[in-house]
Amino acid sequence: MADVPMLFILAGLAAYTVLAGADFGAGLWTLLTGRSSVRDHARHAMGPVWEANHVWLIFVLVVCWTAYPLAYGSITSTLAVPLFIAALGIILRGASYALRGQLDDAPGRHAIENVFALSSILTPFALGAVVGGIASGRVPVGNAAGDLVTSWLNPTSILTGALAVATGAHLAAVYLAADARRSGERALTRHFRTRALVSGLCAGALALGGLLVIRANAPGLYTGLTHSPGAGMVALSTVVGLVTLILVWRNRFGWARVSAALAVGAIVAGWALAQRPYVLPGLTIDQAAADRATLVAVTVVVAVGAVVLVPSLILLFRLFLRGRLDPASRPGVVPEPPTAGHPGPSRALPVFAGATLLVGAALTVFADIGWLLALGVLCLAAAAIATFRLATADADLDR
Repeated sequence: MADVPMLFILAGLAAYTVLAGADFGAGLWTLLTGRSSVRDHARHAMGPVWEANHVWLIFVLVVCWTAYPLAYGSITSTLAVPLFIAALGIILRGASYALRGQLDDAPGRHAIENVFALSSILTPFALGAVVGGIASGRVPVGNAAGDLVTSWLNPTSILTGALAVATGAHLAAVYLAADARRSGERALTRHFRTRALVSGLCAGALALGGLLVIRANAPGLYTGLTHSPGAGMVALSTVVGLVTLILVWRNRFGWARVSAALAVGAIVAGWALAQRPYVLPGLTIDQAAADRATLVAVTVVVAVGAVVLVPSLILLFRLFLRGRLDPASRPGVVPEPPTAGHPGPSRALPVFAGATLLVGAALTVFADIGWLLALGVLCLAAAAIATFRLATADADLDR
């Protein structure tokens, strides 16, 4: 029972990394371009969903606070500085995004855009540094028991922060290329296609090369990432990342969305499997968990909330990916006509998604053998891919 809320947390972290990470990456691209069309495309593309993406961060914090209070208190007290920086970045980013929409030709527009872009880099870096501090074992159990500086300013944390920025940039480039393709903006499609390829290579090189940094700075984490089942997730992320680059090269942006998300999600799963069963040094999941009544209450509340939240989010993203939430077409932009006879999703796909979700959840909660845990994670990944494909089935992203 103690593992169930942890699965919720990992699912929320993966969703936040894949969805909000892409939003942060879009902010990075607005900083690295001087073209107003690119900045406008990025801002309009994230408009309908950028607030919804932060639901996952709130979800993770609440579940962790309730189900694992000792670990939550230790993490937030030792890593208070990067968490404060991340919160400040989120506030500045939201305020600058809202102000930018009211300053089309005002003198302060560029300053606001720069604040938005810089906070889009600062926030994922700070959150990545938090993950690096936890993963490298620099957060001991206790109230502010760890060093307030070296707990997050260390080679592993800096690497993880840089990787968070790089993967967000890659996800954003893939998503924005798909959005531009749907809108018929060929120049923007080529622009972001190039950046998706370059950022994907950079993120992959950083992730694989970073293993050398982790080997020297966090030997325990390195061992977990290079032995089963953590090594399986590293291999999965590498293979799927290469598949993403091939799909982007061939302009198959619909499937590239899915594979890019899976590659990044596999990194989150790899970290969890490499650290299992410990949450913090010397503190296992069972030891960190609250009493059984609290765990049951958390599980029930999340299940009931999912009945409302998940269909709402699926509807939001279906509308978004179909272009129903796009702004009015700009002059000179002619959307490409839909492909006739575009096949719908197979009726077996919902059954496959449900079956792999149940099998994956059962294996990851109850299995104690490494290869069974890896199989459970793969089943959950397959369920995520199938669900994502259902949500995007009618979006005509691959035309």
